[in-house]
Amino acid sequence: MLQLPASYELYGIAAALGLALTAAITDWRKGEIPNWLTLPPLVVAPVVYGILLGKMGAIASVLGIVFCGLPTLVLWWQGGIGGGDVKLVAAIGATAGLMAGLEIELVAFVVAALYALGRLAWEGKLLQTLGNTLFLALNPLLPKKWRRKVSPSLMNTVRLGGAFLAATILSFLVRQPNLYS
Repeated sequence: MLQLPASYELYGIAAALGLALTAAITDWRKGEIPNWLTLPPLVVAPVVYGILLGKMGAIASVLGIVFCGLPTLVLWWQGGIGGGDVKLVAAIGATAGLMAGLEIELVAFVVAALYALGRLAWEGKLLQTLGNTLFLALNPLLPKKWRRKVSPSLMNTVRLGGAFLAATILSFLVRQPNLYS
């Protein structure tokens, strides 16, 4: 498997941390993750890794873009997340590399899910939302007369910038063994 050397991966995660911090701030303030933040790393990271590590470094960065961005692209096509989130994940994959990028992506979605569940419980909407989720999942399997339409007004959104920041911080700290000795 193509993986960046540990020292380069740590620098890449540090760069991804800068991306995630800026994305979290803009997502919190404006509800969007801008192109000026996410598009340059998609070009610059493979070029830099190519210069530093050769062809394999560039390929590792491109694989980070593809395999980190693909799951979120599918979610975007389904209307589940915004386009800025897709580009942010791809940029994180480009800078941090494939393995660290996938790790950050998984942890970010877990953080976002836990936040969403906590917020719904706080607002007293958790059981209703879980019921809606169950029907959304079962509707394709049920006969037409038993299917239930879930109104879009009952859907909730979560801004993912903060979740990606938390996941990137955690990924960076896990790779810093000197902090704990």
